Amino acid sequence: MSDEKVIRDHLVNLLTSRQAHVGFKRVLDQLPEELQATKPEGAAHTPWQLLEHLRIAQWDILEFSRNPEHVSPKYPEGYWPDSESPPDERAWKNSLASFYADLQAIANLVADPSTDLYAPIPHGSGQTILREALLVAVHNAYHLGQLVLLRRLLGAWP
Repeated sequence: MSDEKVIRDHLVNLLTSRQAHVGFKRVLDQLPEELQATKPEGAAHTPWQLLEHLRIAQWDILEFSRNPEHVSPKYPEGYWPDSESPPDERAWKNSLASFYADLQAIANLVADPSTDLYAPIPHGSGQTILREALLVAVHNAYHLGQLVLLRRLLGAWP
């Protein structure tokens, strides 16, 4: 197996597989609906806010990586939802579906042998697809840890 294939496989696994931590499906798919907008004492965010932040940030990185016309949201307010709670009963599932679809799109971009992982993104300022994929993985892992802690504080962790 070539070094290039090894790197791509490792990146895809880092993005989409359970590695040294719990997976998103266990943390997000099984969160009781009544806790999506609950902020435990001392916490900065609700589960809804963290999910939306993850979705927005990941979408922004994906779009920056593949679309030279993309305009990022205003930082930091454009990366967070306006409300501590989902606006309607479909919002959580829709946000989750978008998050998973964009995560798969990033994994597909990385796995595609025609994607140069090391070339600077033409419309960027030195970023590469490798860097953007690693950024998604690190950012997602950080907030996944926060979500696990929230679930523990809310008494909703197995």
